[in-house]
Amino acid sequence: MNSPVRRHAAGTHRYRKRSEAHLPGPNKVGDKPLLPLIRTGAALAAALVLAGCASLSPDGGSADVQALVGNNPLMAGTTAQRTPDEASQKSVDELLARPLDVESAVRIALINGPRVQDAFATLQLSDADRVQAASLPNPVLSFSRLAQGREREFERMLSFNVLGLVTLPWQARWAGQRHEAAKLQAAQSVLVLAADTRRAWVRAVAAQQSVAYLRDAKEAAEAGAELAHRMAQVGNWSALQRTREQLLLADAAAQLARAEQAAVASREQLTRLMGLSGERATRYTLPDRLPPLPKAAPELGDVQALALRDRLDVRSAQAQNTAVAGSLGLTRATSVVNAMELGVVRNTTFENDADRTKTTKRGFELDLPIPIFDWGQSRNGRAEAQYLQSAARVRDVGVLAASEAREAWQGWNTAYALARRYRDEVLPLRRKVNEEMVLRYNGMLASVWELLAETRASMLAVNAGIEAQRDFWIADTDLQLVLTGSSPGGMSALQTASAAEAPATGGH
Repeated sequence: MNSPVRRHAAGTHRYRKRSEAHLPGPNKVGDKPLLPLIRTGAALAAALVLAGCASLSPDGGSADVQALVGNNPLMAGTTAQRTPDEASQKSVDELLARPLDVESAVRIALINGPRVQDAFATLQLSDADRVQAASLPNPVLSFSRLAQGREREFERMLSFNVLGLVTLPWQARWAGQRHEAAKLQAAQSVLVLAADTRRAWVRAVAAQQSVAYLRDAKEAAEAGAELAHRMAQVGNWSALQRTREQLLLADAAAQLARAEQAAVASREQLTRLMGLSGERATRYTLPDRLPPLPKAAPELGDVQALALRDRLDVRSAQAQNTAVAGSLGLTRATSVVNAMELGVVRNTTFENDADRTKTTKRGFELDLPIPIFDWGQSRNGRAEAQYLQSAARVRDVGVLAASEAREAWQGWNTAYALARRYRDEVLPLRRKVNEEMVLRYNGMLASVWELLAETRASMLAVNAGIEAQRDFWIADTDLQLVLTGSSPGGMSALQTASAAEAPATGGH
């Protein structure tokens, strides 16, 4: 007796004619179980065991990230905080209550900064992807009821993805490799934040220090302009001489305005990196001056070798390349047959006769796509291109790391030599010239205009020294990041300033 059967399985719709004459009859007691069903059950059990071993990390992988960056000098001995808590916020308030040094600024950024939380959230997403890749897809249960005349037919089928079961170990290993690369990327983000915070702190303190000296220079220019105005009123000075002093005052005022805006901008940049808002954003105070220069240059040896060995972006690119290579092998293995489903079928038929005859049929079904039109060439080509792209990126990152290490080391030495020259030669000579000018003025051998001009020149030299010291500490941060973390985004150019700007000639 034939009955049409419509069955839904694994998200597809199929119509089938079932002939009872060609189906196995009811199973009898003592029938041997079907060998494919035994194998299917064993495979399913193994997959369930493998899937049960995968679970989300309690901390989202943050402990592994901390192990990668914990000893880095950029971290200031601080543990990056995945989610701020009450204790960490109390610690932030304590740090803000005193003058904020660079180590405290880094601690606040790593505890309270939103960029750290974003990096750890991204890592948690990768951890979820890892667990998902190691989890077997849920089986699909199908049920149908059909009627024809006085016959009722019920069909049940439990199916699952056999290919997913077979490839589960490869999928899990590939996802694990990607998660390891994600840990390196998260650690890299943490180090970049620490370096950015250090640079922002250096710029903020230097800008604040420059504002103080430029205010003194403006006051000296105001005194000169006022004196020139009075002397011009009594006829002792010409209009040209008075205009020169007014021009000096206008220039000093413009420099001060630019410096004040730079101080505000650099402070706000530091505030953003530390994740401060509201009353906290305006409460903290910065030190009056930058820290002193180190006594000597460090002995680093081969900076290129250090960068290629320790840089996190190099290690991350290598880990990603390993993961892509693993996915290439899986793609090649499943390029032709990329789907396979096995189902256990149970079909029960009720005859509406006096005996209420019940017939049960059991069996299995295997769904396998036939590779007629798609032999997987495009998937293979895409996977191979992704691998070549990943390998090229590994080489590019290696070349970049070696080049930036050389550039950063040269920049560090140049900035250090320049800052020391200002500290040991330029500024002491300026102080000596200023002292001699005061002595000459007291002995009536120099005019007040010469004294004012020398005072302005000394202040500008001090400001140039501050900029040289600022550039050194930025170069120092760049070097540490280049050797252990990642690219600083671009070497901070050393700003040139005239060491000994000639004072305005006297003899008015």
